[in-house]
Amino acid sequence: MLALSHYLVGCATLFKGTTQEVRFNSNPQKARVIVNSVDMGETPLTLRLESKKSYTIEFRAEGYKPKTYTISNRVGAGWIILDVLGGLVPVIVDAATGAWYSLDQTNIDAVLEKQQPR
Repeated sequence: MLALSHYLVGCATLFKGTTQEVRFNSNPQKARVIVNSVDMGETPLTLRLESKKSYTIEFRAEGYKPKTYTISNRVGAGWIILDVLGGLVPVIVDAATGAWYSLDQTNIDAVLEKQQPR
């Protein structure tokens, strides 16, 4: 059964999926986490992000300077090799779903700097 399912989906789609869990922490805690201009909640926070995309992450807290990070993605060469060995269908599936990609960070710990009073 596994061999049949391998030919119907790509290796990365089957074993890894198209999302990754990313953990966000901050000092101070309860900083707002803004992902690609969308407020996703406050730290500590765990989100499942699509691995085929890149993200701009901003941490904001009252009385502190905002801090920005970038999460990029990269292609896992091993998945491509396994798909090519499996034939054309796994290549098409993994390429279309973006399952070949992995995020370059799965944990961000932001240390925010206090703003100077004006």
